[in-house]
Amino acid sequence: MRFWKACVLFYFGGGAYMTLEFLWRGRSHGSMFLLGGICFLLIGKLSALLRRVPVAIQLLLFSAMITFLELLTGLLVNRKYAVWDYRTAPCNFLGQICLPYSLLWVPASLGALVLYRTVDGALKKDFSSGRRL
Repeated sequence: MRFWKACVLFYFGGGAYMTLEFLWRGRSHGSMFLLGGICFLLIGKLSALLRRVPVAIQLLLFSAMITFLELLTGLLVNRKYAVWDYRTAPCNFLGQICLPYSLLWVPASLGALVLYRTVDGALKKDFSSGRRL
């Protein structure tokens, strides 16, 4: 059951990440679904491990994590800047990440954390009651 729960959470995270991109830029890429799912799962698991750390600090850590994972994803799939291009953005690194978007991940991380806890709580209720999804 943990596998299926993780799959559902991954799907929510990937879908949310792509939805943000569609709303912000009007387009997205399949790699963003994968990255969003991974980030969403990591945010949920890390928040449980860091529950004694103030939420503001957690959000800064999540923003740094997302930025780092975006850099890795960019270096793997965005070599020709076909998915995104931050070369003209202030404080960019290799055109793959930039400070303004890193800062936007702070409030987005809060949204992800709330969504994760909501979906995770709903899944716990469904799994504990024996209901099938």
